[in-house]
Amino acid sequence: MSQSILQLNDKSFDATIKQGVLLVDFWAPWCGPCRMQLPILEEVAGRVAGKATIAKVNVDEAPELAGRFGIQSIPTLLLFKDGKQVKQFVGTQSGRVLLSAIEAAAK
Repeated sequence: MSQSILQLNDKSFDATIKQGVLLVDFWAPWCGPCRMQLPILEEVAGRVAGKATIAKVNVDEAPELAGRFGIQSIPTLLLFKDGKQVKQFVGTQSGRVLLSAIEAAAK
């Protein structure tokens, strides 16, 4: 996995989303669509470096976080700005869609 994508867990999640724009991918290693999303996220992370952060939460390792946000299918991507959720995507998303949402949130 890319160095530019943070791995979050129960302990690091709240502190990490507190400031700035953060896109969080809720995923699992056994999920085919999640594996398809990864290279797209790596490309997006490279393009938004310095403007936003891309992160992942493994739902098998952090079921409490998945439950807190009502994650029922994966991949689910949540976009946060200064700790508040501003957008949700369910299913594999294109880089164009994600970049557009991140740029809108960063304004």
